[in-house]
Amino acid sequence: MRRVVVTGMGALTPIGNNLDDYWSSIKNGVSGAGIITKFNPEKFRSKIACELKNFEPKEHFHVKELRKYDPFSQYALYAVEEALKNGGIDFEGLNKDRIGVIWGSGNGGIQTFQDQMKEYCEGDGTPRFTPFFIPRILVDIASGIISIKYGLRGVNFCPVSACATSNTALIEAFNYIKWDKADMIVSGGSEAAITESAMGGFASARALSMQNDNPEMASRPFDVNRDGFVMGEGAGALILEELEHAKARGATIYGEVVGGGQAADAYHLTGTHPEGDGAVLGMKEALREAKLSPEDIDYVNMHATSTPQGDKSELIAVERVFGKRKSLSLSGTKSMTGHLLGATGAVEGIASILALQEGIVPPTINTTDIEPDFKDKFHFPMGKGVKKEMTYAMSNTFGFGGHIASIIFKKY
Repeated sequence: MRRVVVTGMGALTPIGNNLDDYWSSIKNGVSGAGIITKFNPEKFRSKIACELKNFEPKEHFHVKELRKYDPFSQYALYAVEEALKNGGIDFEGLNKDRIGVIWGSGNGGIQTFQDQMKEYCEGDGTPRFTPFFIPRILVDIASGIISIKYGLRGVNFCPVSACATSNTALIEAFNYIKWDKADMIVSGGSEAAITESAMGGFASARALSMQNDNPEMASRPFDVNRDGFVMGEGAGALILEELEHAKARGATIYGEVVGGGQAADAYHLTGTHPEGDGAVLGMKEALREAKLSPEDIDYVNMHATSTPQGDKSELIAVERVFGKRKSLSLSGTKSMTGHLLGATGAVEGIASILALQEGIVPPTINTTDIEPDFKDKFHFPMGKGVKKEMTYAMSNTFGFGGHIASIIFKKY
């Protein structure tokens, strides 16, 4: 099988609108949470979210593009542009028939759907939908838009596995390149779900934190007092490329993808298996493909949404796979970014790659009282990043419906 490396990255997150600012905030334990400003949250049970800061679409897109693209597509284009610049890629002289896009989103154009239906229901019953209504809401449209903008004619689709979506996209991109079906793939995920409908729905499912009086501290993975996740938004883009193809064009190589594992809990509509059965299968499959033993992994970027059941089941799964290992570092970066749903695997994959490259373990913030059954079994860096030489990092993502996607990166 051909080797697959990462040659470009771009980030648009609640704690940084570019790669450097995002990574700086991660290392320094910056929280992106606050009271929602996108709408009046007064009557909502959860009034907090991790919104983008100082991001003005009009500064980056022509008005015609804004009419055509839902925010989740705008976020995708923005992150991809940075990833291409970061990778020094202009596609000149490259075979675009062999360059694809595998881009994910869990919710697609939920803002557009909500706004258009609200306008219709509050009107006189006359349908006045924008002609861009359908393409704006389609969950696959971002991958199509990216390919159209850059003329990329290779494999193109959008996997959907709820909050495991962009990890699934990265694993699929890895697969297509190693199978010799592509030389380069633009991959990642984007989400723009801080809307009345999404916030109301997730709150009704008892998934969101209700710590409205202290939003910066609300997301607290592994803490015995955690009460739910904080919604986030944004995008992460990664350029995956075949190793020899990358070397031939003199690319900077940030890391290597060496294994991916996908599985299912087959247990519950929204809850994870209490013993982490699906997570165990996904992590073991990623290790098997990478030809690694559990002892080889130095760091796990945990899914760790800060939900009572989810965090504990993941810790149980990690212990089942890795055993008690004080040398294994675990952290939950959603404590800083919030939960970016379908985009979370991409932004956390970027954090994992930079962690390996710089030798810094990203921290968990806000957590003060770790689950007592686990606090002495693993290394939990808190507050700020910790220096550590590492070779392999695993990143876990799980989604409603029982979807599991774990990916392993290697320091290059």
